[in-house]
Amino acid sequence: MNNPAVLIAATLVLAGGTFAFRLAGPYLRSRITFPPRAEKLMETSAVVLLASLVAVAALTEGHGPAGVARPAGVLAAGLLAWRKVPFLAVVLSAAAVTAVLRLLGVP
Repeated sequence: MNNPAVLIAATLVLAGGTFAFRLAGPYLRSRITFPPRAEKLMETSAVVLLASLVAVAALTEGHGPAGVARPAGVLAAGLLAWRKVPFLAVVLSAAAVTAVLRLLGVP
């Protein structure tokens, strides 16, 4: 892939495809309808996907477990977000919990 023309062409094709996908959503929204059950399943699947990404990011590091400090920080953030604490306080609290635990020697 040392040819600059191929790289530019690939970039333009990917940019065009991305633009087409983003344009298709609003354009097709009024033309395609899903049954209520399918819409509910899509909403639920989005939540499950995000929860699984959070779990993987919180509980693993590389090819092994992340230890205790990081999941404790994520748990603290989850509890504060559930209590509707402002976002900045949630992030700072999660960082503080993780930092304090690591300072105390908890992996």
